[in-house]
Amino acid sequence: MGQNLQTGGRLRPVDLARGHGLSTQAVRNYEEAGILPAAARTPHGYRTYTSLHAGALRAFLALVPGHGHQTATSIMRAVNQGRVDEAFHLIDESHVQLLDDRRSLQAVETALRDLEPESGADPAAVSAPGGTFIGPLAEALGIRPATLRKWERAGLVRPRRDPQTGYRVYDEADVRDARLAHQLRRGGYLLEHIAPLIAQVRAAGGLEPLEAALSDWHDRLSARGRAMLTGAAELEAYLRECG
Repeated sequence: MGQNLQTGGRLRPVDLARGHGLSTQAVRNYEEAGILPAAARTPHGYRTYTSLHAGALRAFLALVPGHGHQTATSIMRAVNQGRVDEAFHLIDESHVQLLDDRRSLQAVETALRDLEPESGADPAAVSAPGGTFIGPLAEALGIRPATLRKWERAGLVRPRRDPQTGYRVYDEADVRDARLAHQLRRGGYLLEHIAPLIAQVRAAGGLEPLEAALSDWHDRLSARGRAMLTGAAELEAYLRECG
């Protein structure tokens, strides 16, 4: 594509900005960033835009909620430079990330549903007020103590050390995290993928508050998915106008 993709009548920066609640400086910044095609100039050096620039601005602003500002910028820059396949690749990557996020949410929900006591010892029962040691917890989960130590190195559990003996002591939150990690591992998740999910539980303050967080997570993923559809429609309209 050329440097001046112009069609239709002239528009001033304020004409583009006004309909989107933007400043004229923001419009100029978008042009300089390559989000908008380069504008023509009047003999006095003033920028003039067209309906094509309006379409580019609509496409960019529609892409941002689903893809983020940085990716939306890269998509529009690629389109305006004639690298449409690169733009499609960036869009595909965003969809892959959304799918990964959906799978992570599903994994957490499945693990929470499956957090039933194992046959034999009950992991909840070993979480006494003073905490439990590595042996009883490992036995309750049906794993080896070495596995708990590996999970500790990966940040999945964070036991404190008894000041007298130096032994690891797992409190109620540690037992919860160990049970959740155990379920996710049984589901085939790698340790590096489990760590951020455990962090979600900790940030929510436990499993019960996490229910509200999971509902919000669902809503945000749905909003992203719908925003991607809106962005795709506006980008397609812009591509048609570009010809």
